[in-house]
Amino acid sequence: MLYLSSFIIGGLFCVIAQILIDKTKITPARILVTYVCAGVVLTAVGIYEPLVNFAGAGATVPLTGFGYSLAKGIEESVANDGWLGAFSGGLTACSAGIAAAIFFGLLAALLHRSRK
Repeated sequence: MLYLSSFIIGGLFCVIAQILIDKTKITPARILVTYVCAGVVLTAVGIYEPLVNFAGAGATVPLTGFGYSLAKGIEESVANDGWLGAFSGGLTACSAGIAAAIFFGLLAALLHRSRK
C-alpha cells in the first residue's frame, strides 16, 4: 500500500507541475522554486508531516521534500542551538543532498562535452 500511496502523491506533484508548465507562462525554474517554498510553508503549518507519513518517498523525493528537509533541519537546529540555528540548520540537514548534486554535476561535466 505504501508503494501505491507514494506513486499517487509523487505523481500528483508531477501532474500539477506539468499542468502549470503547459497552461501558464510560468517558467519551469519558478515552478521549482515554488515547490521548494511550498514544502517549507506546508511543513511550518504542519500539513506536510502527515503527508510524509502517508506517502513516504512520494512526498520526500520531489522538490517539496527538499523544502520539507530544510524546514525540519531549521526546526531541529533552533530547538538545539537557539535562533542562530536558523542560519545553519537547513544547510546541515540537506548537506548530503547538496554535496551529491555538486559531485554528480561535476562528474557529468567532466564526462560529457558541451555542444555549441
